Amino acid sequence: MFVKSTVLALSLVLAGAGIASAQSKKPAAAAQQPAAAASTAPTRIQQFQAWGAYSYKQGNSTVCYVLSVPTEKKPAGIDHGENFFIVSQRPGQNISYEPQAMMGYTVKDASKINVVIDNKTFVMFTKDKAGWVENAAQEPALVAAMKGGHSMTVNATSRKGTATSYSYSLAGISASLKQIESCK
Repeated sequence: MFVKSTVLALSLVLAGAGIASAQSKKPAAAAQQPAAAASTAPTRIQQFQAWGAYSYKQGNSTVCYVLSVPTEKKPAGIDHGENFFIVSQRPGQNISYEPQAMMGYTVKDASKINVVIDNKTFVMFTKDKAGWVENAAQEPALVAAMKGGHSMTVNATSRKGTATSYSYSLAGISASLKQIESCK
């Protein structure tokens, strides 16, 4: 199940990479190129409690990321799909520790995803099923909060208007991020 989820997460990361590029002042043409072209399947480097470290080849570059799944999903009784929280390194694209929320459903247009770590909130903009830190300058602060935090909750609203909440364990995040520190 975890391997299936990881492959699904990889495909979502690849698809999301193009969307994030479009949002981060890169030419729109770059975002239109298929992000999954010339990619290999992910390899799990190591599992650190709730977080796994992974890598894959994309063209001539290596992409590394850490990934976790929620420990709790609310509200109960609805289909949440596959949800993940990912922090990726893409040295070939000069991207270091980029947090991303991947939802198992399409989020409401123009909505935000809130990541709450020990009562500190980080706001993510959304596109389709994903969210990225609204203010890129806050990415290091979010990653630092994850490393030093006790609890993390991701709150989003589905396209249907359902408010959702996901709890993530932060156990193993520091070791997992350390593992991908020298991604090349």
